[in-house]
Formats: sequence, C-alpha cells, structure tokens
Amino acid sequence: MVMSLDLKNQIEKARHNLHMLVEHHEGGLGHPDVIRQSMALDELINEYNRMNRNQTRA
Repeated sequence: MVMSLDLKNQIEKARHNLHMLVEHHEGGLGHPDVIRQSMALDELINEYNRMNRNQTRA
C-alpha cells in the first residue's frame, strides 16, 4: 500500500497545516484560510476512504 502510505502522509501534513492555521488566526475557525485548508483535508480523507472501500470490495 505505497499509495495508501503516501496518502496518509498527505493527510497528516494537511492536518498539521490546519492546526497551525487555526493557531495563527487565534482560533478563528471561520477564517477563509482555515476553511480552505479544512476542505483540502476533507478531500484527502474522502479519497483515503474511497480507496479503502474499493480495496475491501475487491
């Protein structure tokens, strides 16, 4: 699962970036940068879930 490991690393990096943005914007969860990063993280998590779902069915 090299692709899965790479995706896990991308998710962890995106999660870290989100955390840093929230701190930078003093907890401002509604700040456009925070929302944008949150959406990017959501997409990575959705992709990971799709991959796992497809592997489970195979």
